Amino acid sequence: MPELSQETERARGPLPFGPAEVTGPSMVPTLRHGDLLLVHWGARTRPGDVIVLRHPFQQDLLVVKRAVQLREGGWWVLGDNPYAGGDSTDYGVVPEELVLGRVRFRYRPRKGGQRSPFALAGWALSAVRPVLSDRSASRRLRAR
Repeated sequence: MPELSQETERARGPLPFGPAEVTGPSMVPTLRHGDLLLVHWGARTRPGDVIVLRHPFQQDLLVVKRAVQLREGGWWVLGDNPYAGGDSTDYGVVPEELVLGRVRFRYRPRKGGQRSPFALAGWALSAVRPVLSDRSASRRLRAR
């Protein structure tokens, strides 16, 4: 499951926006291990949003998932990678008070081996992307 780095909690200050770093594969292909996120803390959650939440059983652990449906008792959340697990199929609905914020942008750091002008141009065109609620639109952006 994508956990967020411990720096995420420390970086959350008085501003409504803050950084987070993804670790783990459960949001692939939308998010990958090492991606950096811009999180809008306290933003309203809608179905389809990629959100940051406290794990229901380990509340010191922050995770990133997609909010699928608001049910009685909270949000049903799923990872975009159906094979990774670690979502509501394992722990049920997540109470709304555990949802901390909505992911607005992702930044994909440059790989060390990207030195050619074409590789750098490709990275520059795809490094920063909005994280959209509509998964199909997000897939179209990733395909470019």
